[in-house]
Amino acid sequence: MKHLRLVRVTEYNGATLGVLTIDESPEMMTLEDPWHLNERNISCIPEGRYTIVPHKSPKFGSTYLVENVTERSHILIHAGNTAKDTSGCILVGLQFGELNNEPAVLASRSAFLKFMELMDGEDGELVVIKAFGGGRVH
Repeated sequence: MKHLRLVRVTEYNGATLGVLTIDESPEMMTLEDPWHLNERNISCIPEGRYTIVPHKSPKFGSTYLVENVTERSHILIHAGNTAKDTSGCILVGLQFGELNNEPAVLASRSAFLKFMELMDGEDGELVVIKAFGGGRVH
């Protein structure tokens, strides 16, 4: 089982930005929706511990599904650039940037291919923490 940690570093201009480590190695940046009380399709997921498993998505193909998110389903880790691409999912990129004056993760397809290669079909434990505002996992 792979061990992943998503450290949310800021909420900025309608996006939550973070750093994703896999087995203790910082590998990529993340972009999620801001916190909107865990509302489906418009909120990042709550801080906590989750299992991620390989998943075949009709829209994204082979990807990973975040399981056991309270009152939510179909939370995926996939390629995309801005909050418009998330629908409550976790986007990965190789760097932070801006697209059309919006916060973005860039080189997302490359980051997603790297993510899939590093995961190598294994399940994972994902710990999500907020590094700003005093967040921590319970």
